[in-house]
Amino acid sequence: MENDYGTRPDGVLKTHDAGSFTFETGGYLPAVTLAYETWGELNEAGDNAVLVAHALTGDTHVASSAADPSAGWWEGLLGPGRPIDTEKWFVIAPAMVGGCYGSTGASSLDPEGVPWGARFPFVTVRDAVHLEKRLLDALGVTTLHTVIGGSMGGARALEWAVSYPEFVRGFAVFACGAASTAEQIAFGQAQVLAIRNDPHFNGGDYYAGKSPQTGLGIARRIAHVTYRTEAELQLRFGRAAQGEEDPFGGAQLAQPRPRTGRYQVESYLDHQAAKLSQRFDPNAYITLAEALISHDVGRGRGGVEAALGRVTATPFLAAVDTDRLYFPEQSQQIADLIPGEHVVHTITSHIGHDGFLTSAEQLGDPMRATLGL
Repeated sequence: MENDYGTRPDGVLKTHDAGSFTFETGGYLPAVTLAYETWGELNEAGDNAVLVAHALTGDTHVASSAADPSAGWWEGLLGPGRPIDTEKWFVIAPAMVGGCYGSTGASSLDPEGVPWGARFPFVTVRDAVHLEKRLLDALGVTTLHTVIGGSMGGARALEWAVSYPEFVRGFAVFACGAASTAEQIAFGQAQVLAIRNDPHFNGGDYYAGKSPQTGLGIARRIAHVTYRTEAELQLRFGRAAQGEEDPFGGAQLAQPRPRTGRYQVESYLDHQAAKLSQRFDPNAYITLAEALISHDVGRGRGGVEAALGRVTATPFLAAVDTDRLYFPEQSQQIADLIPGEHVVHTITSHIGHDGFLTSAEQLGDPMRATLGL
């Protein structure tokens, strides 16, 4: 049992050897490492645990701590006196398998010391949850009081509630539906193909050469547009040029070539692409994007209605009013299909889907009241 909490500082990366694992679609890894961070202390009964699940390109660093004062991605929700009070709850934030923040992924080395690359298995959200259950068992968690996440993290939270009904008391799903829609799959496919069609991708085995960063950057641009709203982009950028650049510069009809000047919104997307390229592995992006594409809590369970009809945990459901990637009616579908009467809470934000990250603290009080946090 990993219960030496006195030697586990808050908000510092730790790892757990989860053993070998056979994935839902048949892939196999002889050893899986899960990276995670924790805050607070597990009580003697092991029943004061809260699991926080990150989104597609998120990581384990949900909030700052004395040991690591760098800001976390849900700083407003987690910490002493905050909606998820770390003086009361033992919080675990695992990095999803297949990513590139410490858990085993395509860039990890196989037993021969070679990156898994193209041989890395297809991962589903359900696979991730089963591996996270191994981590919680090892930590001594007997009951998960709450599992919470937004976007892909919301898919994981919902999958937890359906896969382990006896183990999960409550769950919070922000800005996510019960299954990926055709449009979400379409956006995801475009992102995946942007990376796969990069000339440096090499079938996924690019670690000895140049990384397909151009494709990753294009994938990020596509994704980021879906995370924001047309109104926000128009208000912030409109058709303004970037600095002294001329958006018509270099363009020739007789001999077409790329423009040399950009609009401000193009510069903004270039910046978002460059930031992600500095911190994320292209194969990890494909793995996690494919996992989210495959999200369907009703798969193999008789459909979404049947799966949600078996949920016994207390739900807290939230949607962003301007979300154009996960529409609020998808949250309402979950509310309608879980037994009992449930309200979909609204995050008011002008920026769209990313409002679940930037404005989630709006729902701190109702979340605490609903889930008993």
